[in-house]
Amino acid sequence: MSLLPESSIIAAVVQAYSEKAKCGSNNDVQKVTESVGYSPTDLASIPAAAQLGLGCGSPVNAANLKEGEIVVDLGSGGGIDVLLSASKVGAEGQAIWIDASTDMIALARSNAAKKGLKPPHVAFVQASLAESLPIASNTVNCVLSNCVIKLLSQGGKATLLKEVYRILKPGGRIILDDVSGCFPDEPLQANLTPRAQILAKQPLPDEIRNDLTSYVNCISGSIQVEEYQQILQAADPQFLETKNDLRKVCSGVNGTCGVAPKPKFDVNTWVASYQIIAYKSTEIEDTADSTPVATLLRWWDAYPKVKSCPAVLAPEALANLIRGGSGEHHFAVVDVRRNDHAGGHVRGSDNWAAQTFYDDLPKFLEKYRNTSQVIFYCGSSAGRGPRCAGWYQDYLNEAGVTTSKSYVLEGGVKAWLAKYRAEEDLVDSD
Repeated sequence: MSLLPESSIIAAVVQAYSEKAKCGSNNDVQKVTESVGYSPTDLASIPAAAQLGLGCGSPVNAANLKEGEIVVDLGSGGGIDVLLSASKVGAEGQAIWIDASTDMIALARSNAAKKGLKPPHVAFVQASLAESLPIASNTVNCVLSNCVIKLLSQGGKATLLKEVYRILKPGGRIILDDVSGCFPDEPLQANLTPRAQILAKQPLPDEIRNDLTSYVNCISGSIQVEEYQQILQAADPQFLETKNDLRKVCSGVNGTCGVAPKPKFDVNTWVASYQIIAYKSTEIEDTADSTPVATLLRWWDAYPKVKSCPAVLAPEALANLIRGGSGEHHFAVVDVRRNDHAGGHVRGSDNWAAQTFYDDLPKFLEKYRNTSQVIFYCGSSAGRGPRCAGWYQDYLNEAGVTTSKSYVLEGGVKAWLAKYRAEEDLVDSD
């Protein structure tokens, strides 16, 4: 087991992969990517920027994804496996990608946008893989991971694999391509469980196990096959050694945009690439009701985190604006409620549902670019209102637009109706 502090491991991994996202692809990437199982046809179907050469296998090929299925991918670089999965599950399915790196998420979203893919069909969620996943229990058909689990601490690995088991539907499957720090006396066959094999373990020496550079380059954090067996025991996992050459795969992520230093040892001697396939039992008692449940626990996780903190506008100040009859482009009021829109709203409000607001930002900016005050609200202005106001202000800042500014109506429509419900010039009823 590594003696490196968990905080050091997490920080080093996030920094290294964020730098890789900024560096992008290079001339050798397609060759490396093809060497671990992706076909030229697969790679031609997705943006080149999605191919970073970070995987040690090709889990999508073994997943047998079907139209309408829900698949979760645990951190796969520029989005290569999510983009390939999205085409297989179709418009009625859902492909969700989870990663801790802000830069990698931004790159993956950009690549998805090039293919016209957006939530809820394709969603990119920033979250730690070492903590509870923001996914509802028993909602996912398939979980993929491509050379990611070995980047977590030992405790993080156990937590993630238990979370994977939680989110899978009964009968759901796990397809993991990962690096294991041991090698078998004889090759493992695709249809045999590990209990049918005799494995010879080769523990990593301390100088490798405790080296951060080796950790972020796939090696130091490699999980032992025995550990996978113990954690996934109930899922009856099957192990297949892929025989992929890991010398290039495990020497390209070191936190810089230059050439990564090559390990001072033969990577293939110490670690091997395995594809692990497991199924959640169909005999598990289903205690949930039949009501459809959204896979993402929070719909807004599919979008970027808000950076801005728009100013709050008191109801009295907005009432003065409405009654003052100011110029056409002086202010606008935006109601971001959707299903709970009934019951009355601020007179003259424009309705833009929060759940689709981020994707509609280009159209929204086109309409309100020259409106000096854009005031957002929802029920109590404690969630959707501030979030949409923040997204708009972030968008303005990134575009360098200074002719419009975002605000949040204090207390939302509940405070507005409590104060002005009887005043027809300030309230509109549905």
